[in-house]
Amino acid sequence: MRLEKIQTLLKEKSLEFQYNEVDGCGSLDFDYRGIPYHIWEYQEDGWGVETNVKHGGYNEDITGDYEEEIFQVMKDW
Repeated sequence: MRLEKIQTLLKEKSLEFQYNEVDGCGSLDFDYRGIPYHIWEYQEDGWGVETNVKHGGYNEDITGDYEEEIFQVMKDW
């Protein structure tokens, strides 16, 4: 299972989510305050995610310690 820290946070906040894993890459889809969010892992020249967690409707790629970066944003929701 991937993105475990974020999944734990979503459970603690009682937010429903869908988790899928394909080819070792995890993906999370969930709604928060009526806005659909996603975190989709990929592996192209290293690990990263495409997500809209930081900016709602705007997608961005995050590399490096992306799970911690996203966790820090979401913990204050």
